[in-house]
Amino acid sequence: MSMLYFLLLPLIVVCIAPLLTPKKATYLSSLAFIVPFFSILYSLLFKSEPFVIPLMTFSPPIGEIYLNFDFISHAFGLTICLVSAMVALFALPYMKHRFEEMERNVESEFRKYIFLYDLYAASMLWLVYSGNLILLYVFLEITLITAFLLIYSYGYGNRRWVGLLYLIWCAVAGVLTLAGFIIIAFDNNTLALDALKNVGMLAWAFIFVGMLIELPVLGPHVWLPWAHAEAPTPVSALLSPLTVGLAGYVLLRIYLVDPIFIDTYRIPILAYAIFSSIYAGFSVFKQTDFKRLLAYSTVSQMGYMLVALCLGPFGLIGLVIQYMSHAFGKSILFSSAGGIIAVHHGLRDINKMGGLHDSIPTISNAAVFGFLNLGGVLTVGMLGEFFILRGVIDTFGVTTRSLPIILAVIFMFILSVWYGFYTIRKVFYGKPKDTKRLEISRYFYVPLFIIGILSVLLLFPPLSTALIQGLNAMPGLGLGGVMP
Repeated sequence: MSMLYFLLLPLIVVCIAPLLTPKKATYLSSLAFIVPFFSILYSLLFKSEPFVIPLMTFSPPIGEIYLNFDFISHAFGLTICLVSAMVALFALPYMKHRFEEMERNVESEFRKYIFLYDLYAASMLWLVYSGNLILLYVFLEITLITAFLLIYSYGYGNRRWVGLLYLIWCAVAGVLTLAGFIIIAFDNNTLALDALKNVGMLAWAFIFVGMLIELPVLGPHVWLPWAHAEAPTPVSALLSPLTVGLAGYVLLRIYLVDPIFIDTYRIPILAYAIFSSIYAGFSVFKQTDFKRLLAYSTVSQMGYMLVALCLGPFGLIGLVIQYMSHAFGKSILFSSAGGIIAVHHGLRDINKMGGLHDSIPTISNAAVFGFLNLGGVLTVGMLGEFFILRGVIDTFGVTTRSLPIILAVIFMFILSVWYGFYTIRKVFYGKPKDTKRLEISRYFYVPLFIIGILSVLLLFPPLSTALIQGLNAMPGLGLGGVMP
């Protein structure tokens, strides 16, 4: 039951934080996610057995509503807690700067902001521990509404139009997903994950299309560059790394119930995912707005998760680790972009950047951690790429027929490293526009280094071995606990 109390803590803080001063509210909000972070970390390290906590039971077709504590939920939950806690700290000076920029009262606006932020982050945490699809859907919709209100209220540019664009696209995704859940409910007479026996092709199709919009990959991605670029940066730092990746979590949970849809359409889905990732990766080079550049990188990285879904047990482990890696990397990078905006008076145009390392070296160094995660270099992202590639070989073998797939996946990985170092050079190095070193708040870089350091530690024992062995022992996810 202790885990239930840890999960309740962020929900309690949702109600308390708006009553406090901005600084106290920020510290309390960060603490509300740090405490469950250490609880989840303890569970991963000491390999506690998966368990459930019943909440209530409804008559069919809803069934039992419970919380599910297994290694998949823990991996996602650990990531959500760390990123939410650190971005909350980063946001203290950033949102004050934003409110002043908007000529609003800092105290009153911060109360509204911190309520929405905490509810947004807490709903993502509860989503990954939901053991019933209807509970999962409720928290999915809360993330949608809170993110919309944050963009609509505090975004940049034509923020109201962008907020509505985000709301409409993600509402369509939610309706399609709900339709799939309803079909599952009547086919199985329950929505409890541990009681589901099968997922029909029609239900799978609704959920798959809905989650493609939410993920998103090429085609449905049109809303994402607008939302990520114009959202207030703390929202971008949660929306890109955490929220969109949760579509991969939903697809993974449905796959573990019944993989028939993915098994049937494996090749076209895989081809689409690889093409989407590579196309979006090349699109990064064409962007001049730093936040839009990072948004196209998100589309490319989400292709990784869709690729991983098609690659059997090894690929599924890669999907989970890729979620973690992308969340760590992109939260650092969007926060770095926000730091530049705050200290360089709204600077977002990459063509006007260059040599920023001389004036803000701490933010520059933090950004390197972010791109190392995306490229899978000396961070936990390296493990994600290993398992995805191992999944390709395990699924297709090493033959002349499988060689194009292997090479395409390897090129997909190389492309992330390529555009990562291209962006670092373009933004932070080269001839500096201003050599004066700026005094900046520690909130703008210390939380980012904490995320970056953990992303490196997760590459090495005992964290890496605990994570991989725990995932590997999960029924349907790993290979019966045998290390690859």
